[in-house]
Amino acid sequence: MELAMVLEGLSRWKSEGLASVAERRKAFSSSSSESSGGSEEAMEEEEEFRQRKRSGTWPRTRSLNAPSPIQQFGPCGRIMKNSAMVMQIQDPASQRLTWYKTPLTVLVIKKTRDISVLSPFVQLTQWLIEEKRMVVHVEAAVLEDQALLANENFQTVREKVQLFRDGRDDLTDKIDFIICLGGDGTLLYASSLFQQSVPPIMAFHLGSLGFLTPFLFNNFQDQVNMVLQGNAALTLRSRLRCVLKRRSSQEDVPEESKHTRINSVSQERIQPHNLLVLNEMVVDRGPSPYLSNVDLFIDGKHVTVVQGDGLIVSTPTGSTAYAVAAGASMIHPSVPAIMITPICPHSLSFRPIVVPAGVELKIKISPDSRNTAWVSFDGRNRQELHHGDALSVTTSVYPVPSICAQDQIQDWFDSLADCLQWNVRKRQKNFR
Repeated sequence: MELAMVLEGLSRWKSEGLASVAERRKAFSSSSSESSGGSEEAMEEEEEFRQRKRSGTWPRTRSLNAPSPIQQFGPCGRIMKNSAMVMQIQDPASQRLTWYKTPLTVLVIKKTRDISVLSPFVQLTQWLIEEKRMVVHVEAAVLEDQALLANENFQTVREKVQLFRDGRDDLTDKIDFIICLGGDGTLLYASSLFQQSVPPIMAFHLGSLGFLTPFLFNNFQDQVNMVLQGNAALTLRSRLRCVLKRRSSQEDVPEESKHTRINSVSQERIQPHNLLVLNEMVVDRGPSPYLSNVDLFIDGKHVTVVQGDGLIVSTPTGSTAYAVAAGASMIHPSVPAIMITPICPHSLSFRPIVVPAGVELKIKISPDSRNTAWVSFDGRNRQELHHGDALSVTTSVYPVPSICAQDQIQDWFDSLADCLQWNVRKRQKNFR
């Protein structure tokens, strides 16, 4: 009986690949020669191994990743091995910012049309140039602010500031990190400037809501110095890659929608529209009084027809924006997922859903739809979506590295409590 249990344990070790051949031989020889007391101890360890394997109660360190699942199911079943490579994702709890060379260039973006941001902007710019000897880039439109031009402190560094123009100047590989002064819209604008790799973003709360801006400006010198020294916590906020492909001809387009097509003769030359969004992509019915009818495909399979006011496709970061107002759940930005939320659907059973981050969504106007639709990307680049156009959405490989004031968990729950008043209520009185 004892030998049979030892052999059974050896067989399990072999199937799981937990020991080398030499170790298994050594374990077999030592188990055969041990006393009955030692054999009982080995059997107890083997029984504990079996129980943990069945229940999945393995010791875990502090991690934001889910535990790796056991790949063997019951006595016979297991996941089939194939040639597909599995990407190893770093634990978000261990994501820290480091510099492999000293950062020299910084892009400072401030909230526009807000006089309260003027003084912090001047203080930060002057300190970065005079104290830190850094090259500061600002938007050219900033110098159109007459109040800024009249500021005496800004005049001392005005000639040293580098200017850029949105849509004309390419900032790729020119900026080491970004500082935002404003609210969530300022950070969204910073994300839109970089359609590939994004430098680390440090966002100061000087706007209205500030869900994505965890830093306070009162001691900005110490906080910026800590970031420049490295080892700051990072939240990698995933973005959506949205590709809009226009129909190249008028074939099979419903007659009632042909009059809405603009410049149909030149459709052959229209190139796909490619954008990365941080919050959400929204398809809505626009000015039409009719319900929108949109076909939704996931990985090439037709899933449903969205009949209502529209559809929101959002990132976990965007789950606390338009999506949550439309009834979606709030998802931590480190969760790899895509949210699909209908806007006022013409069905009581159409609830928001969450799909894996690796799928590809495709959105088209239904052939029998009475009208076209409109699409916007993070509230910008709004344009009409015609019959025959196709909008594909996938998770981009270029996230936004958002620098944390504390860590990924504490910052997010602080924002939920401060900005959205999450679960704020009067406490129930105890019995006294």
